Amino acid sequence: MTKKTATSVAALMAIASGMVLAPVAFADSSSHDDELHTALAPIPTSKVTGSGTAMVHLKGNQATVTIKTQGLLADAPHAQHFHIGAKGQCPPASAAKQHNGQLSLNTTDGLPFYGKIGASLTTTGDTGADHSALAVDRFPKGSAYTYHRTITVDDETAKSLRDENAVVVVHGIDFNGNGKYDNVLGASDLDPKLPSEATNPALCGPLKMAPAAAVAGGMGGTQSADTMALTAAGGLLTAAAGTLYLRRRSSRQS
Repeated sequence: MTKKTATSVAALMAIASGMVLAPVAFADSSSHDDELHTALAPIPTSKVTGSGTAMVHLKGNQATVTIKTQGLLADAPHAQHFHIGAKGQCPPASAAKQHNGQLSLNTTDGLPFYGKIGASLTTTGDTGADHSALAVDRFPKGSAYTYHRTITVDDETAKSLRDENAVVVVHGIDFNGNGKYDNVLGASDLDPKLPSEATNPALCGPLKMAPAAAVAGGMGGTQSADTMALTAAGGLLTAAAGTLYLRRRSSRQS
């Protein structure tokens, strides 16, 4: 509520003072659900040409996640996560380093920008960072997929989402274009048993709050709250005036 609106409400309430009226409760904006979204773009130097979108509906610690991708390596699993706790950004090309003689960007190279794993966006089961970060058997598979799941995130991840400091990262690249994950970039920085191609970031997008939904009259969320406050206060004044009129009329008739 703006300062001007608060002053107006206070004035209306003062006029209505002295009357016994039921208090009006205003909704706390922190109790509202949050909607976040992002466009997923290829990581520089990854040689990925795909794209995607991600949307998150956050209510408390419950996150309903929808991710759509295209143009990824076919017939291969693609790990995907919420990354948190850094700059809330996707890494630039300048973050790439030499890996097995090739200029590329692995997961560790991107950590200063998108941060650690906050949640693993698996298709089933656990979503923690500790046990499911590389659960390749429980991540989406294929060149294009739609992922939709409701998960519970921890407090740190929920806060990062609301603070717009969370990033969706989809992993798995085909650097040399041979149609499979291999060791062209050496072993993975996350698990030496896996090729780096399997865990390198492919698509990335910082999650941002969606614009507040329009309300009647075309006003945004803040204007809506102000209007509701003034309307409610005006209702109090109307009720007070009616009560006062009835009392005076009764007094004249007695």
